Amino acid sequence: MKIMIVEDEKTIRDLLEETILKWGFDVIKTEDFHHVFQQFANENPQLLLLDINLPAFDGFYWCHKIREISSVPIIFISSRSTTIDMIMAMNMGGDDYIQKPFDTDVLMAKVNALLRRSYSYINIEPNILEHSGVVLNMKDWELSFDGNESELTKTEFTILKMLLQNKGSVVSRTKLMRTLWKDESFVDDNTLTVNITRLRKKLADLGKDHFIKTKKGEGYIVQ
Repeated sequence: MKIMIVEDEKTIRDLLEETILKWGFDVIKTEDFHHVFQQFANENPQLLLLDINLPAFDGFYWCHKIREISSVPIIFISSRSTTIDMIMAMNMGGDDYIQKPFDTDVLMAKVNALLRRSYSYINIEPNILEHSGVVLNMKDWELSFDGNESELTKTEFTILKMLLQNKGSVVSRTKLMRTLWKDESFVDDNTLTVNITRLRKKLADLGKDHFIKTKKGEGYIVQ
């Protein structure tokens, strides 16, 4: 699955690329903003993230051009927040609209939802997540390392999945608890600590000590 980013602010473009790659998708970045349509036609992405304020022609123009040949899902990402901008984005053929600054978790939830609706015959989520030899099976909540295996509870699985999807970045305790709440497995602060401890023990039993590190006052990280 390829996601095309049409965003002229390099900092935001790089953040989008990093986030999308963590989720296992391929990324196409536009840097020639005079030939967006040609690049789209050549690359044939499965979803488009489109800014409104662009050099040469704006995002509304490119959305209109792309809709002449494709029904690919399009999410507008813009700092413009007026109702008329949002209405125009939808009228031009956009499927969703996210205002800057945005939360990457919310963005990817919208991306995955659109991909599921648009390509229901494709398994969007990868079967496994892997880092430093640690493998998390997404289907049966099984953890493995160096040929050894361990079954995880739903809460342990959700925690490790989130840490692996954000490897290299600190995930706050608050974000972990909110994710568990949305997953209908609400835990209080102490229960989160207990589950982290159990998860670390299972990793250690498999031969992977110190896989989950604590950043005091921040949260947890897998590096």
